[in-house]
Amino acid sequence: MFTCVKNLKIIFFLGVSFLLSVALFSCIFQKPRKAVVIYVCIDQVYAEPVLKAFEQKTGIKVLPVYDVEATKTSGMINRLIAEKPRPQADVFWNNEFAQTFLLKERGVLAPYFSAVGRDISTRQKDEQGFWTAFGGRARVIIVNRQLVAEKDYPKSIYDLLDPKWPAERIAISSPVFGTSATQAAAMYALFGPEKARKFFKDLKERNVRILDGNSVVKDLVAGGQLLWGLVDSDDAFTAIHEGKNIEMIFPDQETIGTLIIPSTVSLVAGAPHLDEARQLIDYLLQPETEKELISAGLWLEDLAKVKNMDVKFSEVMQQAQTSRDDLKNIFVR
Repeated sequence: MFTCVKNLKIIFFLGVSFLLSVALFSCIFQKPRKAVVIYVCIDQVYAEPVLKAFEQKTGIKVLPVYDVEATKTSGMINRLIAEKPRPQADVFWNNEFAQTFLLKERGVLAPYFSAVGRDISTRQKDEQGFWTAFGGRARVIIVNRQLVAEKDYPKSIYDLLDPKWPAERIAISSPVFGTSATQAAAMYALFGPEKARKFFKDLKERNVRILDGNSVVKDLVAGGQLLWGLVDSDDAFTAIHEGKNIEMIFPDQETIGTLIIPSTVSLVAGAPHLDEARQLIDYLLQPETEKELISAGLWLEDLAKVKNMDVKFSEVMQQAQTSRDDLKNIFVR
């Protein structure tokens, strides 16, 4: 009996040792899982489901780095520039286009012509392949319907200067950062620096509230602290989805038009995971991804129905530094 038990123990330990050896062998010789690093300026609530779906479909681990609202885009841009000698990111998914141009100029991006994006308009693509634009949001006015009668709804960004609206009850996000900065550069391109500069100086002198991000403007309008404000269309969709008494208005539809801001996706120069980066860019540019982000409320579905501000991406970029310097002097100093 004793011998039998002893033999069973020996067999047990031999079995455990064998299993541990197999496990160790697998760990040592197992092919490492592929990965891709993406820097993201799209709100995480929208981007994360898309990136997880890519993981599930391809088996490639996605390592996203998201920005923060107060320094929307600018903080991520500075990080990419700083990392240029030793790139950490493979892909850059921007929520606008002006700062993407800056990265191209600084040599941070690499060309990649995605076959998936071949049907995208040439106006939406860099001719050298450094970025592709897709989807689109609009700079819109949101109004608290409980506080403002429909007949009094603002219809233009110039209503920010109308004295009938108390300056402390209307707001924009800081025009030094993010899509608000892109809109400012577009106004410089459309009107010329002198006229655009005057608009923002008048905002400052009138003491219109300048807040740290579109989401802050959205929350204060929804909460009744503000009558109305200027935000992105996805902020408006969020408030409406949450059941807030918000009305979204496309401004200046009878005059200069509303600024439509597409997202851009780019390959980072020196990407550590080049093949995986290209696969991720292809995935983001496929029509199914655009439909998913439209359904989620990030992008507009019928862009053709909205009168767009008639400025080219390149024209906006040419004014980006001038407008940024001016607005820092007006609002930051």
